[in-house]
Amino acid sequence: MKLTKFYCILFLVYAFSGTSQTPGLSPLSKISVLTCGPGTELYSTFGHSAFRVEDPSLGIDVVYNYGVFDFESGHFYWNFAKGRLNYTLARQSFVRFLDEYKYENRWVVEQTLNISLVERNTLFKFLETNYLPENRVYQYDFFYNNCSTKIWDVLQESFNKKLVFDDKYLDHQYTFRQLIHQNLTTNSWSAFGIDLALGSVIDRTATPEEHLFLPNYVMRQLTTSKFENHSLALKKRVLYQSIPAKTSNNFLITPLFFLLVFMGLTLTITYFDYKNKTRRRWFDFTLFFITGAAGLVIFFLWFMTDHIWTVANYNILWAFPLNIVIAFYMLQKSTFPAFLVKFIGALLVMMLSTIILWMLKVQIFSPLTIPIFILLSIRYAFLVGHEKILSLN
Repeated sequence: MKLTKFYCILFLVYAFSGTSQTPGLSPLSKISVLTCGPGTELYSTFGHSAFRVEDPSLGIDVVYNYGVFDFESGHFYWNFAKGRLNYTLARQSFVRFLDEYKYENRWVVEQTLNISLVERNTLFKFLETNYLPENRVYQYDFFYNNCSTKIWDVLQESFNKKLVFDDKYLDHQYTFRQLIHQNLTTNSWSAFGIDLALGSVIDRTATPEEHLFLPNYVMRQLTTSKFENHSLALKKRVLYQSIPAKTSNNFLITPLFFLLVFMGLTLTITYFDYKNKTRRRWFDFTLFFITGAAGLVIFFLWFMTDHIWTVANYNILWAFPLNIVIAFYMLQKSTFPAFLVKFIGALLVMMLSTIILWMLKVQIFSPLTIPIFILLSIRYAFLVGHEKILSLN
């Protein structure tokens, strides 16, 4: 009993002293990978992965969690927008970690690593060294450097060639966009926003290794990968089973509902404008201003940030940045300048190009853009025809 207390005190001294030295784990120790189910918030939609180090003889039971925002770096939201978001490795008690996931009603599965005591100490030392203040912060990347990819990266850095990756663990390989949508509802604001913000670069098929940005695929990979000549992980163990929750399917708050309403409004206004040979300037201003503002966001993410997944985004063909300038021309009572009719005609051509790119699978657009394409095409065609009629008169 005295010996256990001594080791426990020794561990605490080393763990919180900021030194790179760590106590040795005992034969009773184990290291496992925790996989957690999705949450209700967007940042938790894709689940979570972490390491657990447990040694009852030393009184150790902690979680090493690579999925924590680094708020201390300052300018959090600006850095997020610019693609310079820092995450940090956190260490917390397992009991507290599990309680948080129970509170959020998110399932937790444990896979104990089938490695020797020497190898457990190697991994433990790596995690402790990585937790030092000068090492714990890393630059986040949703696909290449997150809490999930860190699991395999850490194992690979610790054991190198002893690990044997099974690239046949997948029944089917998906594109990055398809992988994202496995965790999202298509008719949701989060899915719609992601499809608008991310470019055609995510429409290529991900390699088996690149699937590991999602915790579920890390969990699957651990069951098939080898450590030298044996399985890397033991049988999965459920630590907490989430309780099925009632889902609220209120169509009235979905993006499709608002887009259908806007499309109906566009059709109605355009019909009466055509019938009465009028043009509602406020409506055209709103339409061009919204699409222009969306285009500016796409332009910003493509050309003015460090994001590599928001480039080559052909949503910019229909959400065109210059529309925000043209919006103010829409307020004038007189006929359009000649260039403006040609500009609107070019917008129709660009929208047709968007559909062709979609058919050729250069970029997969959100199905929710279909009502947008319809309402924009109808209004643009009306504006071109309306100005031609006015010019003849």
